[in-house]
Amino acid sequence: MYHKVASGQKLSYEGHDHSVDDGVQESHREDLENFRSFLRSLLMHGAVGTALGGVCTLVGEPQNLLISTVAGWDFAKFVTIMAPVTMPVLFWGLATCALLEITGKFGYGAQLPDNVRQVLLEFQEKEEMHRNTRTNARLVVQALVAAILVIGLAMHWAAVGLIGLMVIVLLTAFNGVVEEHQLGHAFEEALPFTALLVVFFAIVAVIHDQHLFTPVINAVLAMESDVRPPMFFLANGFLSMISDNVFVATVYINEVKDALDAGTITRTEFDQLAVAINTGTNLPSVATPNGQAAFLFLLTSALAPLIRLSYGRMVIMALPYTVVMGGVGLACVALFI
Repeated sequence: MYHKVASGQKLSYEGHDHSVDDGVQESHREDLENFRSFLRSLLMHGAVGTALGGVCTLVGEPQNLLISTVAGWDFAKFVTIMAPVTMPVLFWGLATCALLEITGKFGYGAQLPDNVRQVLLEFQEKEEMHRNTRTNARLVVQALVAAILVIGLAMHWAAVGLIGLMVIVLLTAFNGVVEEHQLGHAFEEALPFTALLVVFFAIVAVIHDQHLFTPVINAVLAMESDVRPPMFFLANGFLSMISDNVFVATVYINEVKDALDAGTITRTEFDQLAVAINTGTNLPSVATPNGQAAFLFLLTSALAPLIRLSYGRMVIMALPYTVVMGGVGLACVALFI
């Protein structure tokens, strides 16, 4: 929206490429760059926040559900058994967020320009003028569906996928989107993200079929019991930086379950390794967009080129979080698990 104002055009969106700055007035270029920097910081903090919060609960990440199913943990058990690692990481992760904004390092700390704020306020005023009962009803529906989503996940009403489909049906139907061609646009932006996930799935499936992880797992299981959790954390963390963390967790937890069934490890050791696998795949994976679905979706979205958020920039901006979350997580696994 500000890009339109800065280029001296009206607030209409047709026929304009927002990723090109050729039409932007020279006096507005600095505000535009600051606005992009502000949005990059905001979105990267949010993406990292999904990892910080996602590792803490049963429904936070897909691999959490997988690991808890294999281990036989309920919601409360998952939270408590992960807490010695997840709570310190959550604290230091939030502290890192505040520190980055204060220091302005690694591309963070940009403030919303006053001119941009004015444009946004004017836009909000125009939106408020057009608000009516129908608009308010849509907001109420979205709030109710959000509450249903949270309660449904926490209470395990159904499989996560079915709850997701229920949310889609409720939101679309009660917002008047009932024709098939209207639904298609909502899925177009997710196609690059989905395509990359399919590629990752195929690669990890080949790795699993060829048992390429087995030598690493056997080598770690041959170590002393007190060394195994941090070594599993490191192995899972490294692999999750270059491949999707869900698939890495899938392979490792199944291998560890096989070791438990074979009597190679005890139930207590299995629980310790499950904690290491879950935290190892969730925390260091913020290093690259490969590992975290939130990062990958952001990178492949239509918003990324508008705010100049490239793969390399994401890696640089995620670096302090990678060091803090990975370091604190490893220390907690080594000391408390």
